[in-house]
Amino acid sequence: MKKTFKSIIMMLAILMLALGLVSCGEKNTIEDNTSNAQESVTTYPLTITDTNGNEVIIEKEPETVISLGPNVTEMVYSLDKGDKLVGRTKYCDYPEQALEVQEVGTLTKPNLELIAEIKPDLVVASTHFTDEAKAKLDELGIPTIVLYSEDSFEGVYNSIETLGKILNASPKAEEVVAGMKEKVAEVTKKVEGLEAPSMYYVVGFGEKDSTAGGNTFIGEMIRMANGENIADDSEGWGYSKEKLAEKNPSIIVLAGDNDTKATFESTDFYKDLEAVKNGKVYEIDQNLLNRQGPRLADGLEALAKILHPEAFN
Repeated sequence: MKKTFKSIIMMLAILMLALGLVSCGEKNTIEDNTSNAQESVTTYPLTITDTNGNEVIIEKEPETVISLGPNVTEMVYSLDKGDKLVGRTKYCDYPEQALEVQEVGTLTKPNLELIAEIKPDLVVASTHFTDEAKAKLDELGIPTIVLYSEDSFEGVYNSIETLGKILNASPKAEEVVAGMKEKVAEVTKKVEGLEAPSMYYVVGFGEKDSTAGGNTFIGEMIRMANGENIADDSEGWGYSKEKLAEKNPSIIVLAGDNDTKATFESTDFYKDLEAVKNGKVYEIDQNLLNRQGPRLADGLEALAKILHPEAFN
């Protein structure tokens, strides 16, 4: 009887210990979850160093934001913060609901007087934003940051995460970036090891030709898509017809819309290129490549499908 009693006592002790461990585990899990939630919430004032190296202090969570770049507008909506937008450029046309937001000029010529009237909590600019415009907004006391990385594809990840932190949307920013990285990994895996065709990306043509040099983020995308960029050894965006004729790529990709392809193929000089003669001129949605925003991974996929259609059958 005593032995049975001792066994019962021992079993109860073990049960209590187990329950205690479970309780501690649940408590630790709750504490960990609480800690993670607290870490994902932005604490203000927040000091941000933008793409241009400017240090900007964000005193509180911005409730009204003006975007001075289509890529910025797309980033804001990808973070589910479109309701904060009170101004955008005339080129900000995606997503469709962005068109309902008040227009405040262009990338190169923002309407500073109108911006001053709106007096947003924050202005987020991108490429082509001038020092003069920045100085004027500083005078008005409007916090302004620039998010754009001309020479790096991965710069878009940093821009999205930075904007996510500013707008108190870090978890969503991490989700967007993770989705982009997943697509990039899928695309690069499909084209890995395939023969890289020579190609030329047309940013502009006519009196002055422009393309993506090897030190640009689009130049990096061409390498990621396993293409041989004939302008890889050049810097920036300018390119000469002489070099284009000399290297005569097998594929030409046009950043175009409407009748860009037809115009290119019928224009003197260009119509004599091998890619034109062989029917290897392709149009791509320029906004997928030229806008350094959340759809950039889609742009990489679109480019890879042109260069290596066999990998996506």
